Amino acid sequence: QVQLVESGGGSVQAGGSLRLSCAASGYTYSSSCMGWFRQAPGKEREGVAIIYTGGGRTYYADSVKGRFTISQDDAKSTVYLQMNSLKPEDTAMYYCAADTRVRTACSGDYWTYNYWGLGTQVTVSS
Repeated sequence: QVQLVESGGGSVQAGGSLRLSCAASGYTYSSSCMGWFRQAPGKEREGVAIIYTGGGRTYYADSVKGRFTISQDDAKSTVYLQMNSLKPEDTAMYYCAADTRVRTACSGDYWTYNYWGLGTQVTVSS
């Protein structure tokens, strides 16, 4: 049974930092894609940061480049999202997602991901 368990959300002031974690289990972690997506009220779910677990290649949305960093701990099958210089527009529910099919490249499109965590709320106040 595939499980993605997120943690680390919360409320911070603009300019602050948060670190999200996503622990994966129940599938072969290597050579898959994992990503962080977010959805604000009334908006479409968007890809924030993606990592290819087979080699560590990363992809970022333009809106977070230079501020967010996605990383992984292979031994723990865990992906992290370090979020710095947070802005009020980063406020959203953040979801961890996995495309468990063997891949050589990853997509930033949410509909290509077949497993999802329950989400963790990030709120940034001005």
